[in-house]
Amino acid sequence: MLRLSLAAAFMLLAPTYQAMSAEMICESKGPNGEKPTPVAKLELTPTQLAKIREGKFTAAMAWHTADEVSAAETRGAEAAFKEMGIEVVATTSADYQADRQSEQVRTIMAKKPNIIISLPVDPVATAAAFTQAAEAGVKLVFQDNAPQGFSKAGTNYVSVISSDHCQMGQHAADALVAAIGGEGEIGYLFHDADFYVTNRRDGAFKQTIEQNYPKVKIVAERGIADPSLAEVETNAMLTQHPNLKGIYVTYGEVGLGVVSALRNNSNTTTKMVTMDLAEPLALDMARGGNTAAMVVEGLYDDGVALARAGALSLIGETAPPFIVSPATTVTKDNLVEGYQASEHANPSDAVMGALGK
Repeated sequence: MLRLSLAAAFMLLAPTYQAMSAEMICESKGPNGEKPTPVAKLELTPTQLAKIREGKFTAAMAWHTADEVSAAETRGAEAAFKEMGIEVVATTSADYQADRQSEQVRTIMAKKPNIIISLPVDPVATAAAFTQAAEAGVKLVFQDNAPQGFSKAGTNYVSVISSDHCQMGQHAADALVAAIGGEGEIGYLFHDADFYVTNRRDGAFKQTIEQNYPKVKIVAERGIADPSLAEVETNAMLTQHPNLKGIYVTYGEVGLGVVSALRNNSNTTTKMVTMDLAEPLALDMARGGNTAAMVVEGLYDDGVALARAGALSLIGETAPPFIVSPATTVTKDNLVEGYQASEHANPSDAVMGALGK
């Protein structure tokens, strides 16, 4: 039986990075104010596992995009579904297009899955498609955010699984401050969209800087909704503030454009901190580039939790409404361990080679 080992793995990583903030500046709650339940508590009893297997259920995954994050979550979910005897009948990627995801959900419905796992691209634009699925009796489990109108877990959806986004924002602030030597001017590239998780961790980063680090000043703020515009936004930020010591970036895909802009400007000194693992950023970090840290959650174990929560609901069991995995800061010093804890895998051969391993 799969065991959720994320909390234990992150405890092993803890000594490699000491947060500098005096105290947490916020508490993570679900999209509808739910109290968090640690992901490590979501395990199946032998009786529950046997009952799920007897049901011969099916499942589908309707992801927001195809990237390293969703790939790790998919692997975790697939492993859990296999253990539970649940067949995965479809896996889709919407490339951040809400209309495409809505159509994919409707197409998936033709396969009559018992469970759909998804990260809604847009909580408003995708709500109708997910409502149709819920009304058809499909058990919906969401990563990070619930669509509009899905306001009570256990009714039209099962659970939301996410990171401890307040912790992630604070860790990002601590890491960037450490990377720039404790003082100086920084940029803040936040997610300019109504998305609960990124909004919360962006806000936690900014609040931590303003509350805990008086020698660090955010002098440039730019919102971004389309990650393909990250390089353009960063160039604009650097034009106005060429001496930035650091930049906070809302998530990894945006970070790729930021690092590209820094390289094209021959900027080797401005440090960047972002969320989630991304192989190009890990390679940049391993080579001593601009990427100073990536704050991550337990992606593989999130996938396991998504699958288990959905399966429990199929046998009449109640899963916690809001399930969170802990955050950790991954730097060059603990890059391999960070990948193993978050993705249950090593970094790519290129990253390992850059680290001399």
